[in-house]
Amino acid sequence: MMSWLQITRGEAPLIVSLPHTGTEIPPEIEAGLVSPWLARKDADWWVDRLYDFAADLGATVIRTAISRTVIDVNRDPLGASLYPGQATTELCPTTTFDGEPLYRDGQAPDAAEINRRRAAFFDPYHAALAAEIARLCQANDRVVLYEAHSIRSLVPRLFDGELPRFNLGTNSGGSCDPVMTAVVEAACDASGLSRVTNGRFKGGWTTRRYGQPAQGVHAIQMELACRGYMDDPAETPTPKTWPAPFRPDQAAPMRAVLGNVLSACIAFARTPA
Repeated sequence: MMSWLQITRGEAPLIVSLPHTGTEIPPEIEAGLVSPWLARKDADWWVDRLYDFAADLGATVIRTAISRTVIDVNRDPLGASLYPGQATTELCPTTTFDGEPLYRDGQAPDAAEINRRRAAFFDPYHAALAAEIARLCQANDRVVLYEAHSIRSLVPRLFDGELPRFNLGTNSGGSCDPVMTAVVEAACDASGLSRVTNGRFKGGWTTRRYGQPAQGVHAIQMELACRGYMDDPAETPTPKTWPAPFRPDQAAPMRAVLGNVLSACIAFARTPA
């Protein structure tokens, strides 16, 4: 097993994918970056800690330790934009979410380097993901793929205003059964915290690629606003303010909701189709 690819296998019909919690950057790539801090700024900070209960529910957890700046395993490998006409980042990002350049002049990856990174990191991640889906599908009529993400509450380049606490993406209803969407929405709404479905974030490439309800694979993305579990800066973050530490007391209400969400996904998958 590759050290950067972490798989915890469970027997429940649920896979929790953590594609953006990694911060590792190979030295030869880091040498061409403007700033190591900028290169890690857009990580899904502490999301692996936020969901550290998932394995106890029997879920399979798949995580890459590689930074999304190296390669974003939740982007179309052919380079197509997930959100045409809107600001986003590429398969191998060249800017931060705030539009700051990541690479020094002349150091951005060319096509050959992008292909090398894809072969080294993207393809193995998705081979593992596909293998786990296939394994669980052998024993279950339904399997849920849950994409776990987070982002700062305020990123004006990407969206207007403050992001809701819970942002569900189902590829506009195409990646999972509407019954599953409804039970996840209900688990979020019972908390009284803000929630939107298929708003700014409709699910990344992974949700869209693997979500095939007719074949029994139901995929959903959860994009959390960081303020639910850590201090979230009102202004563009700086090395002094970001990343803020994980705050267990602040995170407790959100963790309780997420526990209910994952349990609801498992219950849905175990309900006869």
